[in-house]
Amino acid sequence: MSDASEPVGPRGGSDDAAEPSAAEPTTSAGATGSAQPADAAGAAGAAVGGDPESRRARVVLVDDHRMFRTGVQAEIGRTPVTGVEVVGEAADVDQAVTVITTTRPEVVLLDVHLPGGGGVEVLRRCAPLMSDAERPVRFLALSVSDAAEDVIGVIRGGARGYVTKTITGTDLVDSIFRVQDGDAVFSPRLAGFVLDAFASTDAPPVDEDLDRLTQREREVLRLIARGYAYKEIAKQLFISVKTVESHVSAVLRKLQLSNRHELTRWATARRLV
Repeated sequence: MSDASEPVGPRGGSDDAAEPSAAEPTTSAGATGSAQPADAAGAAGAAVGGDPESRRARVVLVDDHRMFRTGVQAEIGRTPVTGVEVVGEAADVDQAVTVITTTRPEVVLLDVHLPGGGGVEVLRRCAPLMSDAERPVRFLALSVSDAAEDVIGVIRGGARGYVTKTITGTDLVDSIFRVQDGDAVFSPRLAGFVLDAFASTDAPPVDEDLDRLTQREREVLRLIARGYAYKEIAKQLFISVKTVESHVSAVLRKLQLSNRHELTRWATARRLV
């Protein structure tokens, strides 16, 4: 949620600059949190809808403002009360991908505006984790922005919801568990706004050919177009070579292409590489 008037360093916002240690990824729960007042903790616990011991959600916070991350940690990170365990933090795109890949949380709270490419870039680089059938990592955008291009961008990128930073701690805890369960979650005003935005003539044009592909097929497509061999793709996506071959065949069939050279030209023309 970078403020245009606030300088942003290469690894985070001005709050990170004030405390250099915050620029490094944090993977231990509660490392930057502070004690939460008992009444706020009780309210957050109530949002879970029962005994917080009955369920857990491992969460990573991605935001370029250290003070905001600390506030969220204090609000929702009391695991015995809320059921939410903050297992990592990040202030930019590279940090986010590293921490998310290392900790494999159930839910990522993702700011839209980040140094290094923004929330959409984090989603793009974490696509294999989102499509993992066994342990999917789900994303909930948490941003000050309600601009159409921001909302549409992260939802198209694979986020399961979008809430603004005016949300209360109790509602945020509830939203985390709903996203963990696979539901789509939006701030009340944004629910209707999202539908309007996708129907608006101002919405980004839809690439019907690309929309035919699944998330995993798109990832394989990008790697093929970048020159990766099947074995390299299999290793990077944690799938078998045979599965890679099946995905490539499906992509070629859906796009009506004959070979990987045509596929590479197709992806390059759409700037997917």
